[in-house]
Amino acid sequence: MRVLLSNDDGYRAEGLQALERALLGQAQIMIVAPERNHSGASNSLTLFEPMRVTQLGQNRWYCSGTPTDCVHIAITGLLREDPHMVFSGINHGPNLGDDVLYSGTVAAAMEARALDVPAVAVSMAGYPPRNFASGERAVSGLFERLSRNDPPGSMLLNVNVPDLPWREIRGFKLTRLGHRHKAARAKISNDPYGGKLYWMGLPGHGLDAGPGTDFHALENGWISVTPLQCDLTDHKRLEATGEWLQL
Repeated sequence: MRVLLSNDDGYRAEGLQALERALLGQAQIMIVAPERNHSGASNSLTLFEPMRVTQLGQNRWYCSGTPTDCVHIAITGLLREDPHMVFSGINHGPNLGDDVLYSGTVAAAMEARALDVPAVAVSMAGYPPRNFASGERAVSGLFERLSRNDPPGSMLLNVNVPDLPWREIRGFKLTRLGHRHKAARAKISNDPYGGKLYWMGLPGHGLDAGPGTDFHALENGWISVTPLQCDLTDHKRLEATGEWLQL
């Protein structure tokens, strides 16, 4: 089976190396990853300038573009044969709840799904993570199960692994996305010339974080597995919106 690996932390990232180790001997591995860190890049594509793709070795490249660019270029132009599956990660830090809207890790997997290739985004909860070996075992176990069942191209999974030794992890748990409190206020300082500098505030803690959510699973030592979809339509509000707009 051909598996494409990518990430948003850059081609030198420890998490990408762990992802590759997890699948060695189980799949034909191809790597197309960003040249530098693109955390928070979401689904951004490079549209108005060319990208450079540099080969590092057999079936290994890095790309000057975003995580989404990497997967798109890999499948639509770089690789001779399409991958059967895409794994993105292992991200340095969790991607829970609202994080999936910003995450380059999830975006890389989402681009694969948009190109009809089943995909899995994997993140470690620690920052920086200390237990990548647990992430490796989680990926290996997931891949073994998925490869037996021939998942459809529409499959998109968001996986978060507790930053714990494997013996302390309780197993896999199917979850839904939770929801965070709003982020902390931006940090403001002055540059040497009297201008203002703004740093993003820290993300909020879990608000909707009870049983069944990815937050709750991770907090209680489980590997959360959340199936995602790309349809952002709020189907529950269609009727009410039509009434407000008299449509």
